[in-house]
Amino acid sequence: MRLIQLNGIIKSYRAGGTQVEAVKDVSLTVQKGEIFGIIGHSGAGKSTLLRCVNLLEKPTAGSVHVGNVELTRLTERQLQQERRRIGMIFQHFNLLSMSTVRENIAFPLALAKQSKAQLNKRVDELLKLVQLEGHADKYPSQLSGGQKQRVGIARALANNPDVLLCDEATSALDPQTTNSILSLLLDINAKLGITILLITHEMNVIRAICDRVAVIDQGEIVEIGDVLQVFLKPEHPVTREFVDQIAENSAARQLLQHRKGRLLRMTYIGSLTYEPILYNAVKTTSVQFAILQGTVSRMKQTPYGQLIVELIGDDADIERVIAVLRKDGLEVDAI
Repeated sequence: MRLIQLNGIIKSYRAGGTQVEAVKDVSLTVQKGEIFGIIGHSGAGKSTLLRCVNLLEKPTAGSVHVGNVELTRLTERQLQQERRRIGMIFQHFNLLSMSTVRENIAFPLALAKQSKAQLNKRVDELLKLVQLEGHADKYPSQLSGGQKQRVGIARALANNPDVLLCDEATSALDPQTTNSILSLLLDINAKLGITILLITHEMNVIRAICDRVAVIDQGEIVEIGDVLQVFLKPEHPVTREFVDQIAENSAARQLLQHRKGRLLRMTYIGSLTYEPILYNAVKTTSVQFAILQGTVSRMKQTPYGQLIVELIGDDADIERVIAVLRKDGLEVDAI
C-alpha cells in the first residue's frame, strides 16, 4: 500500500542571480511500513527532497501525497494539522537546550493541546521505548550524542505519526552509537509499523536497515530498487561509488590483478550463504579454485555472501562447475 507519493518534484531557487535546480523532476513511491533510504553525496539534493515531503521546502512544481492527502494543495493551517502525521529527526538533534528530556518530548503534545494526564502517559511510554527512563529530568547538555538523538526520536514519535523522516540522523554519531540508533529505528519500525524515509551519505546505513533505496545525484534519481539488488549489482557509476564505501568491495580490485584462471563473482542470498556449495561443485572435477576475496554479512535481516574466486582447470570442467553453481541457486558472473 502506497503511503508517500512524490510526482514530478522540482525545487529551484535563486543563488547569486542564478537559477539553481536542487531537485529535478523526481518521482518515487514509499510503501506503508517500509524503510526507504535516499543516498547521495553532499549537495546532491537529498535534504531538499526530504524536506519537500513535509513541505518544509515547498516544491516549485510537482505534488506530494502522504496517505490519501495531497499536501501541496493544502492551506497553511491544514498543512500544520497534517504535519502531525509526519515526525522528523535531525542530524544535530534540534533539542530545546533549556528544557528537560521530558519537556522536549512533551513539546509537540503541548502544541496539540493534550491534557496533562495524556501528555505524561505518552511521554512515559516514549521514554521506555527509546530506553531513557532514567534521564527524564536531565537537560540536553548532560546527555551523550546518542542519548540526544533518542530524545529527538521520542519527540518525533509523540503524536503517533504515520511517517518518520530522518535527516542524516546518524552522521554526527560515532560508529557504535550509530549502530545503536539504527537498531532502535529497526525496533520502532517493527513494533509500530511506522514508515521510515531516511537520507544518508553512508552505504552502511542503507545496508543495515533499509528495504529499498534511491540514489540521487545532482538533483536526479539515478538508480532505485531493493537494497540487495542495488548493493550487489549497482548499475550507475555513483551507485558503484557508494557500494565501494564498503571495504570488502574496494579491496577486491587489487586482488584481481595478474590472475591467470577464470575469475567469477558468486553471490549467495539467504540460507545458501552457509552451504558448502562451491566445494560440492568442484569436488568431482579436475578444477582447482582459489578464493581471492569474500564476505558474509547481512542486508537488514537477510544474510548474503559474495565470493570472488579463480577457477583453474579444463574449460569444459569449469563450465560444468558454473552450471552446477547456478543450478544450486547462486548468481555467478564472469569478471
